[in-house]
Amino acid sequence: MSRKPSFANLRDRTPPAPIAAPVAAVASSHAGQNPVGQAPTAQSQNGQGTGGQGATTGPASRQGRKQIAGFFSPEMSFAMHTLARRQGRSLQALMAEAFNDVLRKHGESPIGD
Repeated sequence: MSRKPSFANLRDRTPPAPIAAPVAAVASSHAGQNPVGQAPTAQSQNGQGTGGQGATTGPASRQGRKQIAGFFSPEMSFAMHTLARRQGRSLQALMAEAFNDVLRKHGESPIGD
């Protein structure tokens, strides 16, 4: 029986060469926005990853949308994914419904999708 691979084995590998970014995009990036030791990605340079209004690249389904994320217990994740699968809906559709319910509960108008 073989052993599971270990992430320690990756230590000896050389990291891939960074992709060169356009000079204007690098000059406009802010120093404190990227994790330590990582170069800005093309996604964060053009505003796509940060929800910027000038973003014009990326999937059409994400145009004009902004990501909302959170950290939940594995049980919550499993329950939501199971419910979505059982109903034949996406997890995003269930989350939109939940957010609209919270807005209604607090007297706000639901937004929709």
